[in-house]
Amino acid sequence: MIWMLLLCAACAARADDSAAIADAPDAKPRFGVFTNPQPVTIEGYSQDAMEPFVSPDGNYLFFNNSNSAPTTNLYYATPTDETGLNFQFQGEIGGVNVPGALTAVPSMDINNVFYFISNRSYAQTFSTIYSGTFSNGSLSNVALVPGISKDKIGDVNFDQCISPDGGTLYFVDGVFNGGSVPQKASIAIAKRQGDQFVRLKDSAEIMRKINTHDLNYAPDVSKSGLEFFFTRIPIQGSQPKPPPVIYTATRSKVTKPFGPPRKIEAITGFAEAPALSPDEKSLYFHLQVNGTFVIYRLTRP
Repeated sequence: MIWMLLLCAACAARADDSAAIADAPDAKPRFGVFTNPQPVTIEGYSQDAMEPFVSPDGNYLFFNNSNSAPTTNLYYATPTDETGLNFQFQGEIGGVNVPGALTAVPSMDINNVFYFISNRSYAQTFSTIYSGTFSNGSLSNVALVPGISKDKIGDVNFDQCISPDGGTLYFVDGVFNGGSVPQKASIAIAKRQGDQFVRLKDSAEIMRKINTHDLNYAPDVSKSGLEFFFTRIPIQGSQPKPPPVIYTATRSKVTKPFGPPRKIEAITGFAEAPALSPDEKSLYFHLQVNGTFVIYRLTRP
């Protein structure tokens, strides 16, 4: 299925050496450097754990199983201590998963509006981004997010993240023209207007230094909107190809474009899907270890 093909593309992709060489960002670096990768333990869960996201109140870790499984579901766990590394598995998120469909890529704002990706109605709607209200392990009022889809077959929004205040949605425009690899994957921005989102007219300019000709996806943004994280896979270059790379970019004001991205050097191996903790001192991501995807965490001062 085309919404799972990014993972397939990633399995054969490498990071472009030139992409790892980045200029200094527009804003003076005032964010700490992430280091010290450590595995996250989810007691009672042993499958692939991907696309991590910690709720704004810190009370939940959301994630999904393998993106390439026959059915991909959303799950949640709760912390067992204050380290940010140990969680207790609680099960599926209620009211969200659909048998035989992909339901994945969680994010949530401070008002408990929960966003996710699902292919359940793509054949009818050409849309994949949903939202609902999260409470006590379940979602209610699940519905498509209006204003994002281009209503065109082959165009798939396969990633998303909501800003913590709920006012800005970052998402991926993927273009598939046949085959197992998307022709394009770029990150776009929409602003909330009432009960829907509207694409920013200057989105392309804001993301100009992030959206290369490679595949750019898995966005995450800080509370201030000045710090941005994402994953990149090159679609050109020689074989064999190394794994995807997680980058960060900054800007001095929310009205300015993001500066050139910088690779997060502490992350090695097949890693994707960065997500900041509520205090923004930790960065979660998934990493392939011995054939299984597990959640890892970096920290900074």
